[in-house]
Amino acid sequence: MSFFKDLNQFMMMGARAHAKWELEMSDNILKSRNRRLILCLLLVPIILGGIAMASGDVTSLPDVLGGKKAYTPAFYTPTVFIASILVGLAAGLITGCIGAGGGFIIAPALMSIGVKGILAVGTDLFHIFAKAIMGSVLHKKLGNISVPLAFTFLIGAIGGATAGGMLNRYLYELNPVLSDAFITTVYVGMLGFLGFYALTDYFSCKKELNRASAAGETVSGKDEVIPAIGKKLQAINIPPMVSFDHGITPGGRKISWLFLVLSGAFVGMAAGIMGVGGGFLTFPIFVYGLGVSSMTTVGTDIFQIIFTAGYASLSQYAIYGFIFYTLAMGMLLGSLFGIQIGSLVTKVVPGITIRGFYAMSVLAGFVNRVFALPAKLREMDVINWSQQLTYTLEQIGIYGFFIVIGIFCFWVFNTFLSNIKTLKGEVPVS
Repeated sequence: MSFFKDLNQFMMMGARAHAKWELEMSDNILKSRNRRLILCLLLVPIILGGIAMASGDVTSLPDVLGGKKAYTPAFYTPTVFIASILVGLAAGLITGCIGAGGGFIIAPALMSIGVKGILAVGTDLFHIFAKAIMGSVLHKKLGNISVPLAFTFLIGAIGGATAGGMLNRYLYELNPVLSDAFITTVYVGMLGFLGFYALTDYFSCKKELNRASAAGETVSGKDEVIPAIGKKLQAINIPPMVSFDHGITPGGRKISWLFLVLSGAFVGMAAGIMGVGGGFLTFPIFVYGLGVSSMTTVGTDIFQIIFTAGYASLSQYAIYGFIFYTLAMGMLLGSLFGIQIGSLVTKVVPGITIRGFYAMSVLAGFVNRVFALPAKLREMDVINWSQQLTYTLEQIGIYGFFIVIGIFCFWVFNTFLSNIKTLKGEVPVS
């Protein structure tokens, strides 16, 4: 039990580190006139192209790369484009307000509005890559990166991303429903794991706060502790050994290249399959499993996100026609502003409340995918439930998901508008 508790704690730390990166990306883009201009230039041709296609005869278009006729990556209706902005806005609000990555809701949300799973994954990866390139702060983070550590890790990450992308494409070509079911199952496991821990963490923190308040004590944060498993792996000498953390520990630390490559492969495969940056996995693997300091881990995580997301989105999805560019730009636009509003709200809202909303958001995604799974399994003749039952369950999951996310977004905006004077500094925070 202690292992899983520590692992969950480090996964949350990784999600928070990723959220800080997202906020920095948003700041860099919105506060730079040149980068705002680039964003507009990226949006205009994609939107105009979508309008042109929407007004034309879509049925006469040739098959898209990938060989399927169910969609075409540049086509959209105004409703879908607005929905993509709202999805990005919601993810940004969660990231900025909660201080933990909101990317977990993007693929489930896109799949809920009718986007095929493989297209949702590819689009999410491209959205992450576009944000990383436009708001790149890599030069600021180089001091926290062990270059040998990062590049050895990336060898595995590139291989893992390739395998993840190939697996998704193979399943899609075999059976599009099987592809959706596979991606849905992966999300069920991951969101369930994170969501139930987040809920447990919320009640635990609330209980501790109530106890401390009654006793007149102050609750402090936890110090970073590198577990024993990291020391054990560092003691295994399988050359070549990679050195790191020289500026943190006298003489630095060393670990075998094999463990770094295997870790990178796992993170890369998760990124390639789920369409996420992989930061939520990099942090626990590095800190808990490999014994790397959190400072070096954050720098390396940012480094790998740019290259892993870029490689996976372009080489495994874009060239096969599995990226919906208009959706990606809509999500980017929404997330940039959502992160800004969410980060401001954290200044006027108790941290315990934010933890509760994070647990709700993740569990909403979990319920959404769990309720969507029976319909996929029925289409593949794995279960013989009635069509009406599976359809009803799927609709419950969709409406439940968007209701919870909608309530969260309404609460954030209401809190923001109600505290504008406080946020402007006109009224002191009580």
